[in-house]
Amino acid sequence: MLFAVLALLWLLAARGDRPEYRRPSRLFVTGTAASAVLLAGTALLPASDRVPAWGLLDVAYLAGFAAVILTATPAATLTVTDALIERFGLLTIIVLGETLTGVVGGLARAPVSGLTLAVGLVAVVVGFGTWWTYFDFAGHRHPRPVPAATLQWMLSHLPLTAAIAAMGAAMVSLVDHAHDGRTPVPTAWVLCAGAAVVLCATMLTAASLQAWRRDRGLYRPLARTCAALAVACLGLSAVRPAPLFLGLALVVLLSIPWVLAVAHRLADAADSATD
Repeated sequence: MLFAVLALLWLLAARGDRPEYRRPSRLFVTGTAASAVLLAGTALLPASDRVPAWGLLDVAYLAGFAAVILTATPAATLTVTDALIERFGLLTIIVLGETLTGVVGGLARAPVSGLTLAVGLVAVVVGFGTWWTYFDFAGHRHPRPVPAATLQWMLSHLPLTAAIAAMGAAMVSLVDHAHDGRTPVPTAWVLCAGAAVVLCATMLTAASLQAWRRDRGLYRPLARTCAALAVACLGLSAVRPAPLFLGLALVVLLSIPWVLAVAHRLADAADSATD
């Protein structure tokens, strides 16, 4: 029903399109309407087949969306405006709220002890780490004004926000098991792998930015550092220390890119003062 309503709204909005916008509008409306029909059809599938079918539809819809953007004429190219950048930033902030919700949910499920509270507070700081990773290096910045960079900027937000939401869900279990000697396997993998995806997806978003080429001295070593830290996050999930130590280790790992950026800015300021 949602996709059907979206197709109808886009169809009504497209009636006043200028000629250069009519083809991409028709393709988008047709693809959205087809998705509505196919999604309705998945209701007839067995439960075991329904989720894989949704996944295939997701991939097909995103591929069609990418094709529309990449094949549009220069006059009809999608422009990433300040308002759109702000909306993507707000969406990221909303998803970041899931990390706080996860901590609160974990604390509400059991009696609060000193250790449980400490794990909860560390988990909140881990959530802050994802916040500063995104907004310090990718948020509120314009992508390059070419279709490929625009598409990369938009689609890279999908794994980013999905990983943040997964980390928020894992924090419930992290707080629940605050007194365990080792973090449960699913909790460790979801939380640490989520942090790894946040680091990599942020750099993927940053690679589409105008600032990526303008400030190569920061972003190139930063990208290599984030890739190494993502591997370290996966290693941490395999080691599975106690929840408190796992959270503290994630805070340290997420702080390294920030420290690198601060050191870079201070070095630039010192060079400018010397000149």
